[in-house]
Amino acid sequence: MAKEKSTYVCSECGGTSPRWLGKCPACGAWNSLIEQVAGPASGLANNRFGTQFASLAGASELATLSEIEASDVARTPTGLDELDRVLGGGIVSGGVTLIGGDPGIGKSTLLLQAVDALQRAGQNALYVTGEESGAQVALRSRRLGLDHSQVQVLAEIQLEKIIATLDATRPAIAVIDSIQTVYSDQLTSAPGSVAQVRECAAHLTRFAKTSGSAVVLVGHVTKEGALAGPRVLEHMVDTVLYFEGDTHSSFRLVRAIKNRFGAVNEIGVFAMTERGLKGVANPSAIFLSQHAEPVPGSVVLVTLEGTRPMLVEIQALVDSGGPSPRRLSVGLDRDRLAMLLAVLHRHAGVACMDQDVFVNAVGGVRISEPAADLAVMLAITSSLRGKPLPKGFIAFGEVGLAGEVRPAPRGQERLKEAAKLGFSVAVVPKANAPKKPIEGLTIHAVERVEEAMEAVRRLQ
Repeated sequence: MAKEKSTYVCSECGGTSPRWLGKCPACGAWNSLIEQVAGPASGLANNRFGTQFASLAGASELATLSEIEASDVARTPTGLDELDRVLGGGIVSGGVTLIGGDPGIGKSTLLLQAVDALQRAGQNALYVTGEESGAQVALRSRRLGLDHSQVQVLAEIQLEKIIATLDATRPAIAVIDSIQTVYSDQLTSAPGSVAQVRECAAHLTRFAKTSGSAVVLVGHVTKEGALAGPRVLEHMVDTVLYFEGDTHSSFRLVRAIKNRFGAVNEIGVFAMTERGLKGVANPSAIFLSQHAEPVPGSVVLVTLEGTRPMLVEIQALVDSGGPSPRRLSVGLDRDRLAMLLAVLHRHAGVACMDQDVFVNAVGGVRISEPAADLAVMLAITSSLRGKPLPKGFIAFGEVGLAGEVRPAPRGQERLKEAAKLGFSVAVVPKANAPKKPIEGLTIHAVERVEEAMEAVRRLQ
């Protein structure tokens, strides 16, 4: 079959060029030409890109929302509870999932374990590898203890051959590792280019929707940690997962950034072992340091990741600095730390102008919610004064510029989780104070930063 001729279209002005150029000849924009397969043309109308439509399609039938029958999406558990939590209960027929992460973080290991568990449960699974040979995948499966695995493996990077194999076998789940290695003969650009990644992902997505097979795409990430390739790649798929964690640590986090079939910002926690990734049932244990006695600058925060309350230790170190004191935060927003120090000085009279302030979230977890404000302020004050907070102490709450302590979402669940893990004293926003007392937990409800500092002073 003859290859269709490619053309290059400017994403800025819509101008075309028969070959790739670094600069658009029409508008002068740099690196804006994207390869596209030229289609047939007729004399109807030109769009903004200069392409002519071949014919006018007939109108489709319309239906109102009340007439459309809605049903729950059927899910198939993967056999890995933490992965099922992030996916919203399991894989969905016809769903497309994109998972990205740093090299060596464990993406291929996790997916190989998942497809093997599905295969053993009676689901036909296919693992397409473009970065490794079949022998390398088999060696990893034996290292993970997946003896006598019946998962089918295809070492191929040409899109047309991959889709032909998928169409012939119709697996329940297919893993493409990775989308950046796949290329189509219809385009002349190299694998991993914007045009190749976009077109290959579009064809695989179309196959998943028409066949009912679930497709999982493994994606590379840039130096900044974002998924490589065009942003439209994340819009095409149903679910976007990020694999996070330090390669020097044994713990990994899988976070859902987008999920059309479940909640976003849900996380799954795994521990890397000699036999692969194992789910962590109680993730709070890995984010809490085990101190024999309370130490200054340490506060336990009850944070919320998706639907899961988690206890994370916030540590602060305040030390005398020079004329330009440093403010450093790990796992927390650096700009928000500067704001909290200003509020602490203005409304609580705690000055750190000439002090170096270092704040860290234990365990490598990243906290983005503002409910960590109160815990950070209490940890800084504790370190500055050299007085530890009482044993079994927790705190959470958002702090405003006016010094008010605002409520955190789902405060009741946070408090119940803390009580379940044996914590006995809590300083929380007044709006989060439960109407009925929680057994074993003494709650100090505050409305302002000054009240929180006074409550802590009485406890020390």
